[in-house]
Amino acid sequence: MAFTAFREMKPFPQLMFAAFVIIVSFLVFLLASLVIAVPLFGLDSVLSMPTLNDLNNPDSLRLLKYFQVVQSIGLFIVPPIILGWLFKGNIAKYLNLHKNVNAASVLLVTLLVIFALPLINFIGEWNNQMQFPEWLRGVEQWMQNAEENAAELTEAFLKVDTTSGLIFNLFMIAFLPAIGEELLFRGVIQRIFTRMTKNYHWGIWIAAFLFSALHIQFYGFVPRLLLAVLFGYLLVWSGSMWLPIIAHFVNNGFAVIAMYLVDKNIINPNVENIGSSSDEFLAIGFSLLVVILLIWLIKKENRNNAMSGKSISK
Repeated sequence: MAFTAFREMKPFPQLMFAAFVIIVSFLVFLLASLVIAVPLFGLDSVLSMPTLNDLNNPDSLRLLKYFQVVQSIGLFIVPPIILGWLFKGNIAKYLNLHKNVNAASVLLVTLLVIFALPLINFIGEWNNQMQFPEWLRGVEQWMQNAEENAAELTEAFLKVDTTSGLIFNLFMIAFLPAIGEELLFRGVIQRIFTRMTKNYHWGIWIAAFLFSALHIQFYGFVPRLLLAVLFGYLLVWSGSMWLPIIAHFVNNGFAVIAMYLVDKNIINPNVENIGSSSDEFLAIGFSLLVVILLIWLIKKENRNNAMSGKSISK
């Protein structure tokens, strides 16, 4: 009964309180992970935190992956659960986890993410050509360095030789982010901004902007923004958090599996770059048409479950 006061909070105080919970949860998990890491990896390893120069060291990579998993849980998964309990008293309903989706919707969303790849690659290549005026050269250099560092770390994480390594990467890079990032950004942030603006379109786009900005990879900002927008609309169209979670998992999981198969020389490395060249107009145009068709089918399949204006504003 003492916690019911949180359910009457206006959107802006909810946003500030959500930010407080996120920060506290992150710090608590960070401190706990440091304490637990000492017996797991040794005091010397923890005190001398690995950097990008240590990515060829298996022990350093294991430590970095450990902190990546803990960060995903403490920053993205735990805060939405706490906020759902405080803001509504029912975690599943607050986060729209109580509604299931049918097999047809799962299949359509899986196809949507896969067939959108050429279009996303094309937009990503366009984004990658971004240039700044001379007076912003320092900002551009910082952004390029951040992009290169993130790409180097991601490549090191993805490079595994064993099936167990592949399964762990699917857990770390696909499963945890799909659950956590969707619960936080679509379940909490999108909901708050939708209430604040009284318009679910604004809620979707603001949450997507924050989602893309959080990754600090500016040369992939636009395609990541558009994917997040798609995830936001999937939630509204279906009324269920499970659809954007599945879409997010398929998107990340496809990249993990593709990299594994490329390293094993099972598939052509160019499969990840389909559509990135402007002269691949046929693949890009086909991707766009299929994406439009699949979106229409998804909306049609879930028309009875879509969120109403009243439910969105709660």
